[in-house]
Amino acid sequence: MKKLKVVHVVEALGGGVYSYFCDLSKVFAKDERVETYIIYSSGRNEVNKATILDKMAPEINYVLMDMASSISPVKDAHAARELAKLLNGIQADIIHLHSSKAGVIGKLAIQLSKTKSLVYYTPHGYSFLRKDISASKRTFFKAVERSMSSFFPGSTVACGDTEYNYAKNLGEAYLIRNGVNLENIRKHLLEFSNPRMTVGILGRITFARNPPLFNRLAHHFSELDFMWIGDGDLRDQLTAPNIKITGWFTDREEGLRYLNGLDVYLQPSLWEGLPISIIEAMALEKPVVASKIVGNKDLVRHGQTGFLFESFEVAVQQIESLKKEELRRTLGQRALKVVEENFDCTKNFSSLIDLYVSHLGNKEKKG
Repeated sequence: MKKLKVVHVVEALGGGVYSYFCDLSKVFAKDERVETYIIYSSGRNEVNKATILDKMAPEINYVLMDMASSISPVKDAHAARELAKLLNGIQADIIHLHSSKAGVIGKLAIQLSKTKSLVYYTPHGYSFLRKDISASKRTFFKAVERSMSSFFPGSTVACGDTEYNYAKNLGEAYLIRNGVNLENIRKHLLEFSNPRMTVGILGRITFARNPPLFNRLAHHFSELDFMWIGDGDLRDQLTAPNIKITGWFTDREEGLRYLNGLDVYLQPSLWEGLPISIIEAMALEKPVVASKIVGNKDLVRHGQTGFLFESFEVAVQQIESLKKEELRRTLGQRALKVVEENFDCTKNFSSLIDLYVSHLGNKEKKG
């Protein structure tokens, strides 16, 4: 059987997206049905540009190109032309675009190219759900997503259940959930004992992660320790004396070691796609306290594996209840089962390849 040429295009390898592609590369590299290319941009501080590919499968073809993270008509047009040249050279069977920015640039590039590839798009969190932009911008981004679905070829592959519900209203959509490498993560599950209950989060300190609420909760629970595993431009908003900020780390394994040492995982985000860090925490049997938003609510089973909140007061009650070690243990064990059943990256990425193969077969039958 001839191998399918699959091209993934991603604007920035950072944070959860980097973890996603590290795992995807390894699953795709082992699958004999596909020959895989990853076209990427490297502009994130938390990723060491010199070693960015060290954790990814060497059998994959990697192509670095410039893509601006912010909207820039001139730079975006240039990126679309450069991407079109790359696509013409590869002549892929499948093109899969990841994130809103790569989605726009990628679909423009496909129109400029001579490829006849099947096209897929994964938002990893729709831009029109962001809370750091005006209502008019959210309306604009939603119109862009709708027009891209209407006027350009392709299907959406949602990474979470709520994202899938939005995607169905915009066009043809499928659900392939994000996942993690359970075997790798479980290597970091070690016995630990904290002098005080430790509550923490893993990720960049950005507006989306809601550092003011994290800080407010740390101030309220002065008898507990709080940890932000990562760094970011908004670190100055974390002023509570009981918060430890680990700083940047370029080795994801180091982040997982910190994660294992938490008693409770806290995700107070304003918006998300399907956060890999929560899945990792659940795989390490952490009870999760998270804001009730898209992404978080697709992972946390309220009252079963953790808690979802819509106010500061409710979050306080939930963290207070988790001072009971037995409850933390029970919720954590259930969380692991949810990950095993739904968020195993080997199963889920294999299903993604199955989707490609099935659709390409249907296309060939139609001629």
